[in-house]
Amino acid sequence: SVGFDWHPVTKELWFTDNGRDWAGEAGPEDELNRIAKGQEGANYGFPYCHANGIPDPDVKRPNPCAGVVMPAALTGPHTAVLGIIFYTGNMFPKTYQNVGFIARRGSWNRTEKTGYDVVLARTSNGKAKIEPFMTGLLDQKKNEFYGRPTYLLQMRDGSLLVSDEWNGAIYRISYDAQKARTN
Repeated sequence: SVGFDWHPVTKELWFTDNGRDWAGEAGPEDELNRIAKGQEGANYGFPYCHANGIPDPDVKRPNPCAGVVMPAALTGPHTAVLGIIFYTGNMFPKTYQNVGFIARRGSWNRTEKTGYDVVLARTSNGKAKIEPFMTGLLDQKKNEFYGRPTYLLQMRDGSLLVSDEWNGAIYRISYDAQKARTN
């Protein structure tokens, strides 16, 4: 587990998990999990069970995925999900209210790179749908990356700060409704 935040409405703890390395390029995928009320102390699988029920190939035990709480969403293989925050500001349109923003630092051990972005986690009924938000730091055709988002912070004005460990930079993401209407 790396990043975590409490959902502003449900008050549940949501957290990101990096998937296991050295078990294949396609997985196990990184995860977004939540601790629902009454599931404090639940088993989320590590180190025996990964992603949506993938037994660990090296750390074995009988029925490794029995009783494991499965992820709310998978976030891609080796995307290195790190920081998560739920947006509570007023700058962005209402469709972003209470939505999770997740920094994906990007793969280090895949032939075809993946991640290097910020994605949205739209939560509903204990699950989440992952959507792109801040992209452009990965050129898939060249298989090259230009930045590695690691964490996020919401400012008082409602803008978001995204730290980039590769460039030693902090990006400010803001929204101007007036400019959006004229474009």
